[in-house]
Amino acid sequence: MYDMKKYLDTIEETIAKGPFQADWGSLSRYRVPEWYRNAKFGIFIHWGIYSVPGFGSEWYSRNMYIKDSAEFKHHVETYGKHAEFGYKDFIPMFTADKFDPDAWAELFVRAGARYVVPVAEHHDGFQMYESEISRWNAAEMGPGRDVLGQLKASCEKKGLQVGASSHRVEHWFFMGHGREYDSDVREPMERGDFYWPAMPEPEDHFDLYSEPAPTEEFLQDWLVRCCEIVDRYRPRIVYFDWWIQHCAVRPYLQKFAAYYYNRAAEWGSDAVINYKHDAFLFGTAVPDVERGQFGDVKPYFWQTDTAIALNSWGYTSSNDFRPAEDIICDLVDIVSKNGCLLLNVGPKPDGTITEEDTAVLLKIGEWLAVNGEAVYDSGVWRKYGEGPTQIVEGQFSDGIRKNFTSEDFRFTTEGGNLYAIALKCSGDGIYCIRSLGIQDASKQANFNGIIQDVEVLGCEERPEWSRDEEGLHIHSSFESKAPVTFKIKVT
Repeated sequence: MYDMKKYLDTIEETIAKGPFQADWGSLSRYRVPEWYRNAKFGIFIHWGIYSVPGFGSEWYSRNMYIKDSAEFKHHVETYGKHAEFGYKDFIPMFTADKFDPDAWAELFVRAGARYVVPVAEHHDGFQMYESEISRWNAAEMGPGRDVLGQLKASCEKKGLQVGASSHRVEHWFFMGHGREYDSDVREPMERGDFYWPAMPEPEDHFDLYSEPAPTEEFLQDWLVRCCEIVDRYRPRIVYFDWWIQHCAVRPYLQKFAAYYYNRAAEWGSDAVINYKHDAFLFGTAVPDVERGQFGDVKPYFWQTDTAIALNSWGYTSSNDFRPAEDIICDLVDIVSKNGCLLLNVGPKPDGTITEEDTAVLLKIGEWLAVNGEAVYDSGVWRKYGEGPTQIVEGQFSDGIRKNFTSEDFRFTTEGGNLYAIALKCSGDGIYCIRSLGIQDASKQANFNGIIQDVEVLGCEERPEWSRDEEGLHIHSSFESKAPVTFKIKVT
């Protein structure tokens, strides 16, 4: 059995040495690294055993044990009864025989990404990395490869920053429905076993005080798993999924943050933690909005995580993929509001990335190759944008089509330039940016700068432009299915 006490002692010793202690007051001294603020665009990767059945979503391991669910019916019809073929029996089928980390890294670079965050452990409890804590990991089973380690090496060779994502805390209840009838989840188990602890699922996933609450034994196991990822892989980002906001987890979040930040300081590096639902005290880590965004610019840095597929984070045979142009619009909107975008792909069980995911990534990369100066390293302007289309604020809103118009603009600044990005190309080539009209200089809220020149990124022909009280008028013959960027030289 893994020596948990020894690792817990190491964690306490590292925290005691500082500079961060395991309390919110100390952790409030955290500052977001400059590289992360400037990166703007990253790749999320949900890849694991759940890609083998490729049905429903990455929650297959939970849903297949819930009677009357589509996954339950599919499982019985396709693989047999749960007592004879359970979720663990997919592991030998998870061969990853075509997994090429160098090819993945090359694709992510071509997509224009600056950082990559693979899921190190999902709710199903299978570690996609080499671990001393449990033998249920990709290095010892299934692929027989340290997926996280190999991908990190390939990405870093390409200049990409690499993080890791832990969804482990939900494993407390994720397999619990399998205990309700004759299934393989009812087998005797202890800490370190694949299905352990398989507790009853809360009726409300957002009940901060739901019972049964995670035990000390489970939370200590969670903590050392997270710290092992930090020590073994030195991730620049650690992303946490929801449910860490449960009251029982809070003290362990403080311990992890102090340990992670202190270890990064030891290494002369920096660290980022992504969280949801106020799991961390504001200012101690970076807030994340799942499958959604904010309606207005924020004074603090934040992140959206979303997926190319609307219906699943992992691979399924029926994924519903979003158009690249819609995702580019979201990227621009998010960056204009002081955020960054972490965009997910779901590889197949053999280790290949789907043609649909690949096509979307390459289209985004083509756009960024031309328009990236308005995105990377950029800052916010005095207002994020203008236009008639309203953004639905909040999580799980990415399925709502925005239907932007050529009157919808987003603003960024970089290198002394102002960028106005039209979220849709005008059919007649005529644009009017109302925020840049000639305005009353006595009203300080207005723009009173001098516009020297306007150009369209990706277009050799200079546009015609003029300015009056109505706005900055631009006429350009440039055509594009994706957003159009105007580079405006202002003095």
